[in-house]
Amino acid sequence: MSGIMLNLVCEPGSGGKSGKCRGNSKHGRFLGRRHFMEHKGFLKEKQNKKRNKKIQQEKKNKSNNVQLNGGEKSTPDAIFPKFTSCLPNKTNEPSSSANTFSQQSTFSFPSTASTSQRDPTHQAAPRTLGPLKYVAMDCEMVGTGPRGCNGELARCSIVSYDGDVIFDKFIKPLNPVTDFRTRYSGVRRQDLFNATPFYQAQKEILKILTGKMVVGHAIHNDFKALKYSHPACQTRDTARIPLLNQKAGMPEHQTVSLKKLAKAILDKDIQRGKRGHSSVEDAKATMELFKVVENAWEQKLSALSLSAKAMDLALNQI
Repeated sequence: MSGIMLNLVCEPGSGGKSGKCRGNSKHGRFLGRRHFMEHKGFLKEKQNKKRNKKIQQEKKNKSNNVQLNGGEKSTPDAIFPKFTSCLPNKTNEPSSSANTFSQQSTFSFPSTASTSQRDPTHQAAPRTLGPLKYVAMDCEMVGTGPRGCNGELARCSIVSYDGDVIFDKFIKPLNPVTDFRTRYSGVRRQDLFNATPFYQAQKEILKILTGKMVVGHAIHNDFKALKYSHPACQTRDTARIPLLNQKAGMPEHQTVSLKKLAKAILDKDIQRGKRGHSSVEDAKATMELFKVVENAWEQKLSALSLSAKAMDLALNQI
């Protein structure tokens, strides 16, 4: 019986034990390269680069989040809104609305409850942020609603520190006029035929007032008609300045009309006749009255502000 001899040559395939051995050898080469890189310091340098890149990315994401949230302050105690400086600049050049915000500096009052509760006329504006221009504003209102019981803006005039007219327009109220109040407002029906729409006028006025020290007489009424609230530290109300009452020979805390103050201090007759008030004339008279006591009143406000801040610090330490 003849025998058959087979000569078989086996090559390692892709699976089975031979594949496993192949994988082990590949892993061994990887460990060898890793050991070499660790020994030379290449691996540590690579890890440091990855770590630094991750830290930079986290900082960038955090910065983007702050900008998306409106640029919140990082200091926890700065809870009051930003105010612009108000050192006087006695020029009559109206600032451009395009660069108003880029020129403003910022200041935060101490974060205490007592600061926000003080009389707004006794808040001095910050003195460390450069000049701030003064303007005087006066508004005239007409009546809307039943029997004209609701006052709405019908004219607004703004003058510079030197009395130059910056803005003077008739404004169309949001609701139908039922009482023109011509005897006091000086506004007539024909004045409102081509008047500027309220929201357009409001936008123009606020561009002028932003960043300015606004002077007015009982000016809270004007702001209410404008549907606007100006920072208290940038507001000067001649109806609430005791120094003016003293010069007019009247009780300090009495609310005196603009007409009486102008006559007693400036020897000027305003608001005469039956033609009604002129908001330009009233705004100019208000600025002149303020200039009479400007230095003394600003110094007094600064002293009050310093004493108030000292009181706030004392309260915080209790």
